[in-house]
Amino acid sequence: MNVRVLIVGGGPAGLAAAISAYDSGERDILILEREDKLGGILNQCIHNGFGLHTFNEELTGPEYAQRFIDEVKKRNIKYLLNTTVIDISNDKRVKALSSDGLLLIDAEAIILSCGCRERPRGAINIAGSRPAGVYSAGTAQKLVNIDGLMPGKEVVILGSGDIGLIMARRMTFEGAKVKAVIELMPYSSGLNRNIVQCLNDFNIPLLFSHTVVEIKGDDRVESVIIAEVDEKLNPKMETAQEIKCDTLLLSVGLLPENELARGADVSISRITRGAIVDDNLMTNIPGIFECGNVLHVHDLVDFVSKEAKEAGKKAVLYINSKNKEKISSTEIKTSNGVRYVVPELILKNDNFDPMNLKLRVDNVYKHVRLEVMVDDEIIYSKMKQVVAPGEMQTIDLGSDEVKKLRSAKEIKVYLRS
Repeated sequence: MNVRVLIVGGGPAGLAAAISAYDSGERDILILEREDKLGGILNQCIHNGFGLHTFNEELTGPEYAQRFIDEVKKRNIKYLLNTTVIDISNDKRVKALSSDGLLLIDAEAIILSCGCRERPRGAINIAGSRPAGVYSAGTAQKLVNIDGLMPGKEVVILGSGDIGLIMARRMTFEGAKVKAVIELMPYSSGLNRNIVQCLNDFNIPLLFSHTVVEIKGDDRVESVIIAEVDEKLNPKMETAQEIKCDTLLLSVGLLPENELARGADVSISRITRGAIVDDNLMTNIPGIFECGNVLHVHDLVDFVSKEAKEAGKKAVLYINSKNKEKISSTEIKTSNGVRYVVPELILKNDNFDPMNLKLRVDNVYKHVRLEVMVDDEIIYSKMKQVVAPGEMQTIDLGSDEVKKLRSAKEIKVYLRS
């Protein structure tokens, strides 16, 4: 089949992108979703805290997703469930498997909104046996919230990512004893509000600069050995201690699902593991866009939806434009504590609409200025009392600043003491 706008992934990003594309005037839109329902990971996130920025009210994950699903259905946007995309070529031909067999779809524009996956246990290289009772935090969340099954009764959580923090509270609600949350770094990778609401409110200890060095148990986890780490993150075995438990949950980071993008020759950032995009959220392959957690891991789903709406609008502008060739751009360079910026490329065109840059820092910094320098001129400078890796920062730029970006030879984003 042929379609004008094809969206891969029916989670929060894909739904928002589809609605935005429709509201921008496009009617030939198709969403492909591998699960049996729309909504993505939100369907298992039954806690509240979603929607404060988008709807000015607190919603659960399923409630937030349903708001967008209702809008998709109201617009009669087409979608296929139980359909898994297996290949995308750089000429925008898509192969997908469904209950009807193999689908071949030629698209004028493709929006990748595939989300992210949890970092696997194998990447951590924990010593010891491989007994039952070791789960990723997301798997445990699905077991408890969707399947009604308890992974265990005495729990240790490795990593202070948001899913791990939320699962500490969820397991406590269900009667389990969460012995500790162990974090390798000297700071948390999760939101501060989740540390307060999910750990502090339940007196669950959070141990920074510690890691699990060994898992003990034959058929089932019986205990874990934890130890403090030094400045180079190497365990100091003289500090080792044993914690009795029957379950270890891993919340050690998320990775954007970019296998399809790689197959289409999309350039991937070595830092974000998402695509390298310009300020239209378009990749190096004309007509292929990325948004949401497949582009870079967000901390709030509201920001995912906002970014995806922009991708939907830009995809429609692209397919309606007469010139579809890539135009020149300037790369944004980061330094002095700024780990990455999205977008990484600023186009040299005549669109001076306000834009925002999203970024994360590489450590916890206090009383610093976040600045943008264009050539030798500082066009943005804002004082930050505290910045941390777990919270995404946003730089809002007006038309005058964007005009300077468009003509810049060099753009830098950095922290200054």
